Amino acid sequence: MHESAILTLALLVLVYGLLSRRLGEGLVTPPLAFVGFGMLLAPQALHVVGLPSPFDHADGLETHAEGLETAIHWLGELTLIIVLFADATQIDLRALKRGAGLPLRLLALGMPLTVALGAAAAAPLVPGLGPWELALLGAVLAPTDAALGQTVVTSPKVPLPVRQGLSAESGLNDGIAVPLVVIFASLAGIGQVIGGEERTTRECVEFAIGQVTLGPLVGWVVGAAATWALGWAIREHAMDHAYHELAGIAIALIAFNAAGLVGGNGFIAAFVAGLVLGASKTPEICRRLYDFAEAESQLLMLLTFFLVGLGLAWPTLLEAPLSAWIYALLSLTVLRMLPVALALARSGESTRTVLFVAWFGPRGLASILFGILILEELHVPNAEQIVQVVLLTVLLSVVAHGVTAAPLTRLYARGLSTEERAAADAAMDAMLERPGQDPVRKRALTG
Repeated sequence: MHESAILTLALLVLVYGLLSRRLGEGLVTPPLAFVGFGMLLAPQALHVVGLPSPFDHADGLETHAEGLETAIHWLGELTLIIVLFADATQIDLRALKRGAGLPLRLLALGMPLTVALGAAAAAPLVPGLGPWELALLGAVLAPTDAALGQTVVTSPKVPLPVRQGLSAESGLNDGIAVPLVVIFASLAGIGQVIGGEERTTRECVEFAIGQVTLGPLVGWVVGAAATWALGWAIREHAMDHAYHELAGIAIALIAFNAAGLVGGNGFIAAFVAGLVLGASKTPEICRRLYDFAEAESQLLMLLTFFLVGLGLAWPTLLEAPLSAWIYALLSLTVLRMLPVALALARSGESTRTVLFVAWFGPRGLASILFGILILEELHVPNAEQIVQVVLLTVLLSVVAHGVTAAPLTRLYARGLSTEERAAADAAMDAMLERPGQDPVRKRALTG
């Protein structure tokens, strides 16, 4: 990469980092800042005022769409592998089942309803898509990304059960969405011509089955083998602490690539391997891995959003038809809020809490990566049209959820009664203090 491009990126990361706490308390979230940086430095913006872009001639970072898609694909893929694996190591399914009615409702009821309603709404607004393509669009836009409204899941003003619900939903729905995206994309690809040959129904179905069965199997095998190896290394004092974090990242990458070699889905494999490791008796490694992955994935996420702003944002915003804008706005409002309201019906949550949870369903990194996968690997008809809608929705989400996270969190907290806050926190504290609940699990539950 050209020296001026590297210098520009480094300065942006440093400047935002120096002001990150104060900016985070206001209206500027990291994704919003870096999408904005990218748009300001994009050739479309700089050439208007007669300035050259430092990225015009950067090797490997062409401003042409194909080069940017490749860079975003690589960065987004690596980030999602790390995030899926690290989040999975922190999940305690038994604890969620005992005390997390909110995330279970959001995942088991809200997410399928979001996919179905998203597909139905796309039929009149995104013309030309077949049934499986409509379902694919709904699935791509179903996962949420807590990073776009980080204040919501980190502010102590928000009761712990609500923070836990949104954080657990964001951490789990990426892994749940992967098989849906693969299946719908495979079925949508029936009849597509690849390499001069038409893909048959049998080939597409076999591909989908292999992805969603071999992926989990490989993930379980890799996770189990890694758990045994790590346990042995710890018992024998053979492993230096500095390699705990690196071992975790290596396990995630091994699971991802091993699944690809046998026809399984690598993202599912990484997620399952993380679940297996998280269920083991290696809390120290899980804690170190999560700390390491949190910083690494944050940097990769910022770079991905920067590239989206640099090369994909302006074409998407300028070329998207009105119907795509309408669908994107619906996706962030009705298509998210109605399923959440239905999922939380008779849950005992107040109307204020239901509205708060329903609004904060940002679309982010996972949706971007799924879109790039549709373009480059999954061979879906009308892929460019689907990706345009996905990118537009994510860009609107970056702005809408970024600027509303802090003020709406304060507004929501002010409206809670003292009794509501005390009862919610006492209930969560009681669950977290159960005998045998180790610190890693506690951290996962509190988001």
